[in-house]
Amino acid sequence: MARRYVVRLTREERSALEDLVRRGKTQAYRIKHANILLAVDADGPGWSDDQTAQAFHCHRNTISNVRQRFVEGGLEAALERKRQERPSRTPILDGEGEARLIAIACSPPPEGRARWTLKMLADRLVELEVVDSISDQTVRRTLKKTRPNRTCASAG
Repeated sequence: MARRYVVRLTREERSALEDLVRRGKTQAYRIKHANILLAVDADGPGWSDDQTAQAFHCHRNTISNVRQRFVEGGLEAALERKRQERPSRTPILDGEGEARLIAIACSPPPEGRARWTLKMLADRLVELEVVDSISDQTVRRTLKKTRPNRTCASAG
């Protein structure tokens, strides 16, 4: 069966990949992808996908995916990991929701309280219909993302 994606490296690409592997000063997956490209090069060793997968201790699909990304997107696309087309989970709070949360956290706490608690902040977001439901831990993570000097002392 003929390969659908045939990798043919230019001299410059081969040299860059060999340099990358030799230096070893980058992420491990980039070095592995560089080794895969060097091994499957049709003008070089021309290893099969099975042979390459066995040599570099990865799945056959990894080899075919690296091949495909190289042919369709070029060298840099093949060295990188595949980007998600859409996030696995949609964020509960978008930018506007985060801004509302910070504004609430910086506002004076409810009567009889010294400061906002995470649970009170979460309840207030639901009460204002910013979100349908939200946990106090999501509020905590969101506030933690913002540097402490951006919010006031009364924040959760």
